[in-house]
Amino acid sequence: MKRNIRRMIGYYKPYMRTFLTDMFLAFVDSIIALIIPLAVRYITSNIIDIKSEGSVNRIIFIGIILIGLVLIQFGARFYITNIGHVMGAKMEYDMRSEIFEHYQKLSFSFFDEQKVGQLMSRITSDLFDISELLHHGPENLAISFVRIIGAFVILSGISIRLTVAAFILVPVMFVYAYFLNRRMKRAFRENRAKIADINTQIEDNLSGIRVVKSFANEDIEKEKFKEGNDGFLNAKKNSYFYMGFYHSGMNAFTMLINIIVIMAGGVMLFKDLVNVPDFIAFLLYINIFTDPVRTLIDFTEQFQNGYSGFERFVEIIETEPDIKDSPDAVELNDVKGDIEFEDVSFKYKDTAHRVLRHINLKVHAGEYVALVGSSGGGKTTLCSLIPRFYDVTKGRILIDGKDIRDIKLKSLRNNIGIVQQDVYLFVGTVYDNIRYGRPDATREQIIEAAKNANAHEFIMGLPNGYDTDIGQRGIKLSGGQKQRISIARVFLKNPPILIFDEATSALDNESENIVKESLEKLAKNRTTFVIAHRLTTIKNAERILVLTENGIEESGTHDELIKKDGVYAQLYKWNG
Repeated sequence: MKRNIRRMIGYYKPYMRTFLTDMFLAFVDSIIALIIPLAVRYITSNIIDIKSEGSVNRIIFIGIILIGLVLIQFGARFYITNIGHVMGAKMEYDMRSEIFEHYQKLSFSFFDEQKVGQLMSRITSDLFDISELLHHGPENLAISFVRIIGAFVILSGISIRLTVAAFILVPVMFVYAYFLNRRMKRAFRENRAKIADINTQIEDNLSGIRVVKSFANEDIEKEKFKEGNDGFLNAKKNSYFYMGFYHSGMNAFTMLINIIVIMAGGVMLFKDLVNVPDFIAFLLYINIFTDPVRTLIDFTEQFQNGYSGFERFVEIIETEPDIKDSPDAVELNDVKGDIEFEDVSFKYKDTAHRVLRHINLKVHAGEYVALVGSSGGGKTTLCSLIPRFYDVTKGRILIDGKDIRDIKLKSLRNNIGIVQQDVYLFVGTVYDNIRYGRPDATREQIIEAAKNANAHEFIMGLPNGYDTDIGQRGIKLSGGQKQRISIARVFLKNPPILIFDEATSALDNESENIVKESLEKLAKNRTTFVIAHRLTTIKNAERILVLTENGIEESGTHDELIKKDGVYAQLYKWNG
């Protein structure tokens, strides 16, 4: 916990001047609150002098000073509420940027094991609670401690006996708070997890809403959501149970303190151990003492929310990416496209089963290689190793004789273009999505890329041409149109190495022919890997590799493999 607190404090560093000003003004605000009861005590204790000449002027003078103090307090609170909140928002901004940038560094294996809704929760609701704690926490603590200590000093000066009576319950109150705090912390941590689960459920449902409706499974989704929502409600009930004990207990303690002071003060008045002005001032200061106690109550809840959120934030930030640049990584320049697999084996973290076993393969620059095999044979996995989406478990992969682990990731991936079966288009226009392939491209270059991908004609037929908004994930476009935009994106990138991951398997015949023509144009003079679902689409490949659990079982042209009458021939008869 100490380590996390130190780390949390580190986020104040860029805003230290604002933070110190905020704390100073919180101190000023507290001092002014302590001064006002002293003025009441002064006036009441000098009540006999009020009738004399000059007494009214003295009261007016005190009033003017108090009004001036109120104006100063107004300015202090305005700064705390305005500038202080902006400081909190800036810190939230910094942390959101940090965690988002860290998300970009994490490898596929991390996202394979995570749920998007939970990751979203850490970058939204968690960070809001953290920023509230970072802004209000120190300020509330400063105000509370200054008022409590100041009130204690002044109360001791008024009457030691009344002060002892007032503070006799304080140790018991803090012991009570300590034990309930521990239970509240566990409850709030569970709340965080349940909120993330609900976010995941909502994100999953909304992303797949068309599937839900096509199967008329709205009731099933409602039931699934109800289960998560019930879990969240039960977690909330548990935290509010302890919070109820905490709040009601602390309020009861503050009321008991007032009752003890009234009773003790009454007895002391009767025995002439305290005078009326001191007793009135004492009662006013008791309220100044109990107010910061209530503030500390609120701070405890705020701390539990913010700190549990910060723990989850740190958990992500401290997750090291599996795949990152080696210290001596180099740029990949003047790429020819020779690729070699040397005794490559691979398995995912969550399984002892090896997906790839002892793969040895040489692909020459500009060669067109097709990968076929049964589902789960490792075709996509093999291609995912080339851009280092995953790292090999054993062996190594070379591009132009260089181990890809010795190449900078950005440089490596800049030289590889991928066209997938499941096309992902971002919210925005056609133009924006094609430009994603090379953000610094000119409009002329983007249009040329679209023409090469056989996309220009249909784009010009859209309501606003290249400036047409395509909706969430390109929902306003057909499958073939989305695929051609993704191909245009790769044309614009112009990489020497290509990977086509079943890029036409989900398309109708007409769209497939158009996309196939685009892919063949794109593959010209580039090292190309094609993962094929329909074997008729790769008959013209220079080399076909048959991948099974045992590795590369067969290699050759279509005609050679058909004549061999092996695994490929059987696959071709089955789905060719």
